[in-house]
Amino acid sequence: MRLTFALVGAIALTGVTTAASARDYLSIAGSSTVLPFATIVAEQLGNNPSFKTPVVESGGSSVGKKGVCEGIGTEFIDIGNASSRMKTGELEYCAGNGVDLTEIKVGYDGIVVASSKAAAPLNISKADLGMALTAKVSVCSSGAQNYNCTQMIDNPFMKWSDINPSYPDVEIRVYGPPTTSGTRGSFVEMVNEKGYCKKDELMKTALAAAGEKAKACRAMRQDGAFIEAGEQDNLIVQKLQEDPNAFGIFGFSYLDQNSDTLQGAIIDGGAPTFEAIAEGSYSVSRALYFYVKHAHMGVVPGMEEYMAEWVKHWGDDGVLSDAGMIPMPMAERDQYLAAMKDLPKLTADMLK
Repeated sequence: MRLTFALVGAIALTGVTTAASARDYLSIAGSSTVLPFATIVAEQLGNNPSFKTPVVESGGSSVGKKGVCEGIGTEFIDIGNASSRMKTGELEYCAGNGVDLTEIKVGYDGIVVASSKAAAPLNISKADLGMALTAKVSVCSSGAQNYNCTQMIDNPFMKWSDINPSYPDVEIRVYGPPTTSGTRGSFVEMVNEKGYCKKDELMKTALAAAGEKAKACRAMRQDGAFIEAGEQDNLIVQKLQEDPNAFGIFGFSYLDQNSDTLQGAIIDGGAPTFEAIAEGSYSVSRALYFYVKHAHMGVVPGMEEYMAEWVKHWGDDGVLSDAGMIPMPMAERDQYLAAMKDLPKLTADMLK
């Protein structure tokens, strides 16, 4: 099977029966959360004089998953990074383009709501956090009296203290990633949808009356309270360092690497720490993945070696852990080490 993939890939990549003119370095793109870890692994591979350092770019999880599925050939990336798991519709896009993939989980990450250490700390429930950021709320959530609670209105909350007097008396201003981001997708699912709209009785009633499902709550505010800041999480870090009243949404590693200036909000009683994410007690956590294109295996040099570098460094005391990635349990490491060797084709039933 591996030989077949190599032969098919060589023909597709070069248009002839040899891979002599194939690209001689790995091309990788996707999640901004996976980016720093993938870059570390790429640099480790680049220390081997037999291989060029892979080119690792950001763009968001959607870019990584779509990019690796767009086709076979040197104009397409070899590996797509993602902080949200591939969906069946995305896999169907792959199949339509004749692309077979293997899914590799590499570790875990927490999504943090961070602010400057110069600011008042935020200790908030996941439900209230979702209420602060979702585009629409029940009219009665705002404390209005004598209204029909089945109606929804544009989010009226201007300050955190409008939701709860114990929260900071400052404007709600949160910088976060765009819709192409896996971090954005995971956040709105875990916080807006499941943390707020599936638990708040007023919103459940209002959604039912409107014929809407809780997924409607994934829409973020567009009135300035939530600000899309692109896929460069370091730019959000810079915004927080400049503005002590602002908050930012990004992966734990960016908080970990800037812990001298930034603090993470406590959500549902849990602080975003390495230990809490690793043991599963921090409630806003998710897995990290990359997707390997079968047809480029054995054609673009360094793919097997790149995966082997992940294995070398993804342990409890590895350089990736030092950079803020939460290691997988040993059983999962063994599972995905085997997947790197066997390259099982990702199918829709695996994603259920």
